[in-house]
Amino acid sequence: MNTSPMDPGKARELLVSRLGRRRFLAAATAVTTAGAAATLPSTAMAQTAEPAKAPATVFPREILQPGKGPVQGKHYLPSLPEQVRWGYVPSLGSKPVLRMRSGETVTVDTLSHEGLLEDQGRDPKAYFARHGVPAGQVLDDAVAIARDYERTTRNFDVDGPHVVTGPIHVEGAEPGDVLKIEMLSLMPRVPYGVVSSRHGKGALARQAGGSAPAGITLDEVMPPVSTDGRSTGDPERYGNVSLFTPVRRGSGGAVNGVMTYGGSYEVAFPLRPHMGMMGVAFASADSLTAPELNSIPPTLGGGNIDINLLTQGSTFYVPVFAEGALFYTGDPHMAMGNGEVALTAMEGSLRTTFRLTVCKKGSGDAPSVAFHYPFAETPDAWVAVGLSDPDGIQNGQGNDLDIAMRRAVVNALDFLEHDLGMERPVAYAYLSAAADFEVSQVVDRTVGVHGVISKGHFDA
Repeated sequence: MNTSPMDPGKARELLVSRLGRRRFLAAATAVTTAGAAATLPSTAMAQTAEPAKAPATVFPREILQPGKGPVQGKHYLPSLPEQVRWGYVPSLGSKPVLRMRSGETVTVDTLSHEGLLEDQGRDPKAYFARHGVPAGQVLDDAVAIARDYERTTRNFDVDGPHVVTGPIHVEGAEPGDVLKIEMLSLMPRVPYGVVSSRHGKGALARQAGGSAPAGITLDEVMPPVSTDGRSTGDPERYGNVSLFTPVRRGSGGAVNGVMTYGGSYEVAFPLRPHMGMMGVAFASADSLTAPELNSIPPTLGGGNIDINLLTQGSTFYVPVFAEGALFYTGDPHMAMGNGEVALTAMEGSLRTTFRLTVCKKGSGDAPSVAFHYPFAETPDAWVAVGLSDPDGIQNGQGNDLDIAMRRAVVNALDFLEHDLGMERPVAYAYLSAAADFEVSQVVDRTVGVHGVISKGHFDA
């Protein structure tokens, strides 16, 4: 057996070919940081990584009103009327509300739309008072936006519900780059949230014309009432249901959302704060309320992606289409099940700190897939995203889960082949044997599936 040392250049080429450039750089950085010997662990010696635990929800002791309480980022962006769009996302030509350098951090006071919308009276103080919330625990920015009729004239039938904050110009971002979005912290701003089903939408929605969707009967439609309302937002005419959900501490300090049922029973579930909406400008439009800018359907620029894995410590990568990327965020969630079947998650305002970094092609700083399609990563998994109509060819209405599933599989295959060096037939077999493909959401017109690839399955 030849035991002579290998030329360093050839050794590097071999490792890059086996690991992929991105994994090679990550491993080399880890070795250098640890001060270890200048060799990477062999396949036989590699240890399986322990799955990372979900971060505990940090609940501040005070209501996080605009500008009050802890702010971790270098920059701070509130969600006051001049910093937001209600129901629409920024276009390629939108004027930024904040500028920052690549790699810097920003804390955003994201704002839930629940309690502000027309079917809830567009008066958050009055709405939440009916549920026992003191006026001092209602966010000032929620009140300001709901009352600003001049800036936020709305059509309840057409406009998206989301309060969208931004855009943020990130220095150095150009079309063809990737924006790396790291979730450093997500703190609930208030001790309550709301889950809503409205507009006759959701997994069990009645179809136009009053018929039941395939697979269920009219008796099984939810909510089981008329949904023929119009722009008044009258909840009785739409059949809208909004369920106020308080937050309580459970055993062992766990923070739970609590729902009551049957008169005296409760169901409690853990909070998993995450942002439903993170994206960059994708569409060009002359009108600020053009259909292609509606906040509901996700796009190739991200947006209303609704993936519940994107909690603290996770990373979301999106391709850049505009100078400065023009990042925006909104739709804060305190908890959400895969599918988001009733239409909304447990919606609740969050103070979120992001790190925004520009990644250039060939740098190895972003997955190769992310240069043309959204991609995500958690401490213990890579997440391949699939959407049914992300470029709006079908006007943002393509809601075929089969299409989303196929795209998630293709993106997972591309990642395994091009970034991890796995032969495509082996990757296809691996995905079938060991990866989990989950429904992200079925309610955003463009529906989503994401494939979860465990990092612990791979050596080194």
